[in-house]
Amino acid sequence: MKFFIDTANLDQIKEAQDLGILDGVTTNPSLMAKEGITGHENIKQHYVDICNITVNGDVSAEVIATDFEGMVSEGEALAQLHPNIVVKIPMTKDGVKALKYFSDKGIKTNCTLIFSAGQALLAAKAGASYVSPFVGRLDDISTDGLGLIAQIRLIYDNYLYDTEILAASVRHPMHIIECAEIGADVMTGPLSAITALLKHPLTDIGLEKFLADYAKGNS
Repeated sequence: MKFFIDTANLDQIKEAQDLGILDGVTTNPSLMAKEGITGHENIKQHYVDICNITVNGDVSAEVIATDFEGMVSEGEALAQLHPNIVVKIPMTKDGVKALKYFSDKGIKTNCTLIFSAGQALLAAKAGASYVSPFVGRLDDISTDGLGLIAQIRLIYDNYLYDTEILAASVRHPMHIIECAEIGADVMTGPLSAITALLKHPLTDIGLEKFLADYAKGNS
């Protein structure tokens, strides 16, 4: 499973990259604003800065337009910023049209705001490179987000779609483990969820004992 980090914070992206496990980055206007990145040109430069950190990884850059022509115009401009840019398109009627347009042009896309298997099926048929079902947001309304991942996995396997399932809105380490068990191709979440996978109390206890025994033998 690929590990993406969901942030616009360059320090966190560098930290994930330094771990040696980072495969890509997802971000959005809200995450940009959280880092104080505003203004069209500043946002575009920030995408380039992110791409320069994740040298070999895909970086999803989201369009703001909601109409087909606007999505095409914005998406083409974003795709020209860096070879690693993946154009992030919302799951709407015009969004599906834009997915098909970009697919025909050989431009990679990430269809975002997926909340049903039907939406994921349409995105795959339109040629999306990735679909982003929002696991955490479904959990927030007492709906089975992981069940949706499993449903999409079955449909894509049935028909051999190349579209990758990018489990988004991942909140904690168990989300990551469960998405891996189901067969999500990618997960994206905060650095805290990724680094939480490192932690186990028995590891801490074991390491403490090893060091204590070593100190005894060399005192």
